Amino acid sequence: MTNIYVGNLAFTATEDDLRAAFEEFGTVERVAIIVDRLTGRSRGFGFVEMPNDEDAKTAIAGLHDRELNGRKLLVREARPKTENPSEGRPNRE
Repeated sequence: MTNIYVGNLAFTATEDDLRAAFEEFGTVERVAIIVDRLTGRSRGFGFVEMPNDEDAKTAIAGLHDRELNGRKLLVREARPKTENPSEGRPNRE
């Protein structure tokens, strides 16, 4: 299973748009566009999970810099989430 980061998404892009683009390269397990918790508006990036690693590599190569809804996508393998206990909270020492 490969988790793929997709950046520079148009705010109008939907999970269906993203799924359709990636399904050209193979099976898509899951698609998620990250939204702002307060406004519900897209934050301009998302993640796609593909079960076949070779399909994922082909999708990354084929979709990086490709236009979707008027914007060139930034597509790469997602980095593992790092633990950061103070994430999202200001430092109040």
